[in-house]
Amino acid sequence: MAIVYIPPPLQSLSGGVTQVTIDAGTVRQIVQQLDALYPGMAAALVEDDELQPHIAVAVDGEFSVLGLTERVSEDSEVHFIPALGGGSAAC
Repeated sequence: MAIVYIPPPLQSLSGGVTQVTIDAGTVRQIVQQLDALYPGMAAALVEDDELQPHIAVAVDGEFSVLGLTERVSEDSEVHFIPALGGGSAAC
């Protein structure tokens, strides 16, 4: 089963759980199963059938350009990575 790491901003939805193992073939299936375990997770990760604009996904250490259709294997590591914000445009 794939190991899915839940980033700190989403751990409020998972009750503090930082990682879970999920049997899935795609990132979309992972999101569906995460939402079944932790309601609200899909809404936090997906918008209009794509990953939220501020969320990236990495599978086995590689950032995915395929998003929800990215394939995962039974020994994959999946990380959902929220965009960082802050700083100032003025220098």
